[in-house]
Formats: sequence, C-alpha cells, structure tokens
Amino acid sequence: MNTPHLPTDLEKLLVSTKFAPPRIGSRHLVRSHLLAALRRERHCRLLLITGSAGFGKTILLAQWRQELMKAGSPVAWLSLNPDEKQFPNFCTHLLAAFARLGVAVQDELPLAREGNAQLDGLVVAIVNGAAAIDHDLYLILDDYHHVEDPWAHKLVQKLLDHGPPNLHMIIASRALPPLSVAKLRVMGQVSEIECADLPFDVAETRTFLAQNIGNARLTADEVRQIHDFTNGWPASLQLVSIVLKNRPESRATLSSLAWQSSDLQHYLAEDVVGHLPVELSAFMETLSICRRFNGSLAEALTGREDSASLLARIEDENLLITRAESDNRSPWYRFHPLFAEFLAARLARRGPDAMKALHRRASNWFADRRLIVEAVRHAMLADDLEGAVAIIERAVPGTWQLSYLGPLLHLVENLSLDAIAAHPRLLYLGSLTLAMAGTPSRATAWAAKLNEHARDDCATMFKIALVNATISFQRDDSAQSVTSLDSRQLGEAGSAFERYVYLMIRAMSLAAAGRFIDALQILDLNPIPPEDNDNAMAQRVAGCRTVMLIMMGKVVEAEKVATVVYGRSAATHGRSSTGATLSAVGLAEVYYELDRIDDARELLANRQSSLKTSSPQLMIWSTLCEVRLDLLQDSAHTALALLERRASYFRSLGLDRALAFVVGEQVRILLGSGNDKRAAELVADLDAMASRVDPTPAFSSEILIVAGLARARLALHAGDCDSALHAAQGADEIANKIGRGRLRISLGLVRTLALDATTRTEKALEQLAQLVRTGAELGLIRTFVDEGEALQKLLGGLFAANRLDSRSQDYLEKLLKHFGSNDGPIAADAADPRSKTLLTPREIEILGLVAAGMSNKRIALTLNITLETVKWNLKNIFIKLGVSSRYDAMIWARRQGLID
Repeated sequence: MNTPHLPTDLEKLLVSTKFAPPRIGSRHLVRSHLLAALRRERHCRLLLITGSAGFGKTILLAQWRQELMKAGSPVAWLSLNPDEKQFPNFCTHLLAAFARLGVAVQDELPLAREGNAQLDGLVVAIVNGAAAIDHDLYLILDDYHHVEDPWAHKLVQKLLDHGPPNLHMIIASRALPPLSVAKLRVMGQVSEIECADLPFDVAETRTFLAQNIGNARLTADEVRQIHDFTNGWPASLQLVSIVLKNRPESRATLSSLAWQSSDLQHYLAEDVVGHLPVELSAFMETLSICRRFNGSLAEALTGREDSASLLARIEDENLLITRAESDNRSPWYRFHPLFAEFLAARLARRGPDAMKALHRRASNWFADRRLIVEAVRHAMLADDLEGAVAIIERAVPGTWQLSYLGPLLHLVENLSLDAIAAHPRLLYLGSLTLAMAGTPSRATAWAAKLNEHARDDCATMFKIALVNATISFQRDDSAQSVTSLDSRQLGEAGSAFERYVYLMIRAMSLAAAGRFIDALQILDLNPIPPEDNDNAMAQRVAGCRTVMLIMMGKVVEAEKVATVVYGRSAATHGRSSTGATLSAVGLAEVYYELDRIDDARELLANRQSSLKTSSPQLMIWSTLCEVRLDLLQDSAHTALALLERRASYFRSLGLDRALAFVVGEQVRILLGSGNDKRAAELVADLDAMASRVDPTPAFSSEILIVAGLARARLALHAGDCDSALHAAQGADEIANKIGRGRLRISLGLVRTLALDATTRTEKALEQLAQLVRTGAELGLIRTFVDEGEALQKLLGGLFAANRLDSRSQDYLEKLLKHFGSNDGPIAADAADPRSKTLLTPREIEILGLVAAGMSNKRIALTLNITLETVKWNLKNIFIKLGVSSRYDAMIWARRQGLID
C-alpha cells in the first residue's frame, strides 16, 4: 500500500490540535447508554449526532473514540470550526484526517469550481484507499455545522453513497446536515442520536453533581429540582456545579441558581444566539413570554407571516427548543427553561408597557381558542383582572378541567369575596377550587356566600352539595362527605368535571368507611370513556382505585393500576403536573412497600411543596414514605426532624388523622432509638386524640388503630406483653371492620412478637404463618421488613420449620432476602417463559420499533404518541424484565418470539 501524504507546504499549515479530541477528565460523566447505542450501531456507514450547544456531543464522541481505540480500531478525529466553512480548507483537513487512517490521497487538491470530475476522482481515491484496508475505519467529524460550502457537503455525500462497508463516518452537528441519507436509512446504515437523547437523565444528573460539587451532599429533592430547571442540559449543570462548589450556601436558592452564574449568561449570549440575525433573536425574545407557542400564536405576537418557517428553522438548528405534544400540521414548541428566562430577561428591556401589550395579545389569542389556562395566565400578567374574570365566565362548562384550578386559584387570591359575589358562576368555581386546593376554611366562606345567592333548583343544589362534600373531604371528614352527597345523583352533574369530582369524593368517602365493595362498584359502573383517558380529572378518578387497593393492602394489584395511571398522567400533562404529582404518591407508596427504594425516592423527589395542598390521604402517604426513606438512607435524626415539621403543619391544618400517623411513626422510631420516655409521652397524646374520635366508621377510625398500634409497641418494648396483646387486639378489630389490610398485618406482627416474648412460641409461629400467607397474597415486603431483627429471627424459624404451603414458603424465602438489604427487589428471571405475560401489547410494539433501530423520538412519531410516553413504557419494560438497556430488552423479546 502506498504511503499516504499531503504536500509539504500544506502539512505546515495544519494545526495538529484539530486532529485530537478534548481530554476526557475523571469528572466527565460516562454516557453508558449512549455509548451502548453507538456500540450496537458501529457497523453503520453513518452515525449522526445532532443537538444544541452544550449538550455533550463532543465529550460523547471523545468517549466513543477512546472505546474504539481500546478495541484496536483506527480512528481519525477532525474538529471543525468556521475556518472550514469553505470547501478548500474543509477538503484539506478532511484529506489529512483520512491520511491518519492510512488512506492514500492524491498530491493535488481538487478545485471544486472546476466541476465534478476532480471531485469524483478524489472520491474514487478515498474509497479505493479505504477498501484496500482489511479492517474497519472510523472518521469523526465534530462540529460539522460550521461547514457551509455545498461542494463540501457534496463530497461527504459521495463518500457516504459510495464508501466501502469498512468506512464509518461519525458526524456531530448542532443542526441536521444537508445530506440525503434516506437510502442509507432504509438499508439500516444510519444511526442517529438526536437532541432529545442527549440530556442527562435524573440518575446521570445525580452522578454528575456528586462528582463535581466537592464534599456537598445534595438531597434527592435538590437533585430533582436542579434536574428539572436544567432539563439535564450538561452545560448548565456544569455551571451550576461550579456555583455550588464555590458557594455552598447557594443551595438555599436553588430555583435561581443558574442565574447566579454570569458564565451561563455569557454562554447563551455568545454560543447560542451570538451568531443569529438580530431579527431572529428578537423573534425568539417575543415568544419567551409564552410557556408554549406555535406558528399561529407567533404570528399574532410578532406580526410576522413567516413565523411557522422561522420556528421550523429554530428547531432545525436545535436552538434550545423542543417540540411539545402536537400534531405535525401546527406543532407546539417550548424553549428550554433556562433559555426562556434568558430571552425573557432580554425582552424586559422593551419596557413594562410593551410586555403588557404582548401578554394581552397572547391572552386574546388563547381565549379565542378556548385555551383557558394560558388565556387567564396572560391576562393576569397584563394586569387585566376584569379580562381574566370574563374569560372564566365565558368558559364552556363542559370543557372545565383540572388544569384550570391553578390560574383560577391565582385569580381568586387577587379578588375579594365581595367582588366575586357579582359573578355567581365564578363564585361556585372559586369555592370548588379553594376546596380542592387544600384551603377548606376559605372555601367555607365562599360556600356560605354561594348559599346566599343560590336558586332552589336541582342543578344549583348539586353544585352546593359538591362544594360542601369537597370541603369535608379535604378536612378529612369522610362521613360528612357521604352525607352531603347522599341526596344527590350523578346524573345531576352539569359537566364532565363535576361528574368526576362527584365520583372521586363519593367513592373515596365510602372506601374510608371500609365500604370497598360499594366504592369499587361506583367506579366499575361509571367507567371512564376512551375520549376522556387523557382528562386530568378522569385520571384522578382512575387513581382512586389505586388508593383503595393500597388501603386494603393489595399492593400487587395496586402497582398495575398505579403504573398505568401515573404513566398516562405524566405523559399527557408532564411530571410536574398536578395529576402526575398526585398519582405519583400512590405509586411511590407501592414502590416502597415492594422495597423498590430508589424508585420510590425518585417519584417523590421535589414534589412535597405541591403535595401540601393535596388530599389528607396523599399527604399522609407522602410523609410516611419520605420519612421511611430518610430512615433507610440517612438517619433517625433526619427522619424525626421531618416528622416534627410535618406534625406542626398537620396540627395547623387541624388534620388529626394525619397528625396521628406522624406521631405513630415518631413512636416507632423513638423506641428503636431508645428514647422510651418521649415515646411514652407521644402515646399519651395519641390516646387523647383517640378519645375524641366519633365511633362511626370513617377515615377518623384510623386514629384509633394508630393509637392502639403505638400503645402495643410501647408495651411490648417495656416487656408488658399482655398489655401489648390487648392493645393490638382492640385496634385489629377496628382495622378489620374498615378493611385496612396493611395495618392489620402490622398489628398481627406486634402480637406475634408479644406471644414469642412470653414463650408462647408455637402460638406465635401459628399466627406468623397466617400473616405470611396473607402477606404472600397481598405482595407485602416492607410491612414485614420494617419490624426489624426480632421478626427476622421468627421468620427464619418459620422458614426452617417448613410448615407452609409451597407458594407461601417461596414468598417467605424471598422476603427473608430483603432483611438487611435496600438494593431493591430481586430482578425477575428474564428467561422465565411466564415473563411473557408481563408486557402489554403497546410495550411489545415499542420493542419491535426499537429492534428496527428507531430512536425514541422516531418511535413517538411512528406511533403518534408523546416522547414521554415512549420513555415511560421503556422504563416499565426495563423494570419488568430486570434489564437496564434497550438492547437487553430487545434481545429478551426476540428470544421469547415476541418480535422479529
């Protein structure tokens, strides 16, 4: 083979650093899943990576180069910059890169203007030179977006079209290069990593911050908060980590942390918008007042008839913009949160009057299209209270949605009750909003004013009853909620929203009293129609089934329901939406019970502020789950401090049941920490609370159960086993009456421990055997594990005695493995044929498209679903199969014959 060379005078002009990647430091996060994708597609002729500035394209390529070189593959690297935008410079450096691969090149560089002949000759020389080498060659072109000359693109195109199988080109660019790759794509010779694939996921954000902020240890909530406002954008995370490392006190103001870095401002100004035409920058600044926008809205705000094409250009150039859920005819977009704030700060220079005028235009546009949430938001930002009221008044009742509650709450907080009284419909909706938003005291005042203006007809009486029932429900008075709705019928609801509020309150109030059959029958007889599957309020009704199943202790069934409800809510409305936040609590409670500790923590991360205005039941579960996670992953001190804060909060709201659960948990932890005196004081407080409870079966009955359980624990700890047995037995009778499955197990376990402590070992084992059988049916894990070492020993003895049926014995064997381990459940054997029933038809369909080499974004477009839905389905697949990558899931599905 001829020794490749360039003319001597050209060699002297080339900068050697352009052929070397940046050094990969120890603090650069290894993009394992992206490298795995590149590894799987390394046979492709073209690997294309496109993404916005600062999304880690270059570092990913450097890591990929390193991996290829370790495997012994020849790799050439070329960093492009504006100097290579014209053909001569580009060609010179490209040939130099090929020379480093051992590909012979000619002495004379082609002059593109002389026609195709010389270009074709050059292509032939490169192709033949590469084909003569008997191993794979990899050419990496970084920052290809700097290349502008059509002849340069033509050269690359010809190399792709005619290149030998062993030549692989890896191109990174901010924008999609003007290359035609449809034919190669059909042949399976193109692999793409798109901008949506490049941001860090939460786990990567956590790892990156841990590696880069020194000794500071961030909580799960802090990590999630940082991840949410950066959207996993690596460049912004780097800047945030610098601020946190240099100024640890800045953790107190995380929400504005990125703006404490002048480097971010400079980066956005220079690297993102610095090269843009002034009119395009101004166009984006104007749109920054909106959380989402499309071509029509952009035209209304800017007056530009070419708005749709400008948006398409912004998207093509990956200018920190993402396509929101939409149809392809009029797609909706949104800016990256930090970029939107940057643009909004620039927009503010136009002055407050200009800003208000833009908000009024936006409000009118949204109102004309009955997009109430945005219309009210922009009216409020324009200081147009009367306009906001008018928008609410004009809203069609049948279109009222859960998402309207936020802007309506903001509106009513800025209006006096007397001002609202002149608007009966707004008065009603405001009362309902205040009740559902966790402010029952203010809602009561509004409801009283509503009664003053009420007409004596069925529709009005239904509305008043619904408001009163909702207020009672938020006050945890489930018995009064049932009473309020007893005389009303579902058919009196004037809108789907009212219908779903009625179903939710009535079903949950019946469940509170232990009437689960009646409650579930209400849901079964009133199924959610398919067209309402994405309705947030309908999703809350669907979530009621999850809550009931958890209350009964049926966590395996609850997981199936909760996974679907949360997945749909997060995919439709976003992770931070009210519906997703509320449904996340039930799923987190299930995950904790199933010992999926990290999953539970992730679901609850950065949600507690929103949950403070949710229903008492969800506040209880989110509090206990977070406390138990702190106890496992941090310390008893941290857990007790959180319980003290929540106790004060629940006391201020007058939520006795929530307070009882908090105090009961304090007793359990204090006894485990040896603080018997304080535990005894708290048990006395619980007994005082229990003495005030109405005996009518309701949510309040749980106070009696929690008090009895705490009293039993204290007595057992003090060695008074007879008192422990008596307290637990009394509480169990109430728990049985209202069907609280997990509480019954906890009470039974305390009784078992008391029996064992009094040397009634055989009786203890008999009772424990029954509890294990029940636990196997329900799928419980942490309810057993959290009782600690004493129960572990008893369970070990029961296992050794081998007195259980085979199913219960298998369950006990698995249960024992969870004691002393917080690594999560044992992964299911993916080779087990029974695993086939785990996957839904949609999940199998998605795996089929994964096998076809499609990116998540392309799968979403193919199936006409959102990108979040694809990601959520893949996550569920990984969990079900016990795998960690798309590739492993695909291989499993092929082995099972589910996909080709």
